[in-house]
Amino acid sequence: MKRISKAVGVAALCFASTLHAQSSDNAGHIGSKLAAADGETIFRSICQGCHMPDAKGAQGAGTYPALTGNPRLVSPQYMAAVILHGRRDMPSFKPTPGAEDRFLEDAKLSDTQIAGVINYIRTHFGNQYSDSISAEEVASMHH
Repeated sequence: MKRISKAVGVAALCFASTLHAQSSDNAGHIGSKLAAADGETIFRSICQGCHMPDAKGAQGAGTYPALTGNPRLVSPQYMAAVILHGRRDMPSFKPTPGAEDRFLEDAKLSDTQIAGVINYIRTHFGNQYSDSISAEEVASMHH
């Protein structure tokens, strides 16, 4: 009986430490730490988690499209709409008050940050788009 109690205690301790490790892994995504982030930092902090560090996308538990060589990236407005409103498994990152149920609820991006990450992706990873999107254009797409 003591062995079972010890095994349960060890399992509970391991589980609890795993929960703590997972919550601290997201520490870079919250509130003020993300508030001043530029496009590259946004990509490295949020986007690469699904789209991979090389932006080539991934398949497994979900399908995460490549952000390199993707013909949809020709339109920065399309990218802004996806970031603002979400699409399939991609959550919305639009700054909306009272969005408690959102995935990464503290990762609300400003219009400037959304424009920055779009412009970063469209000029890196082999993408060579010369046009860009402004924060004002992103702001006009909120509705």
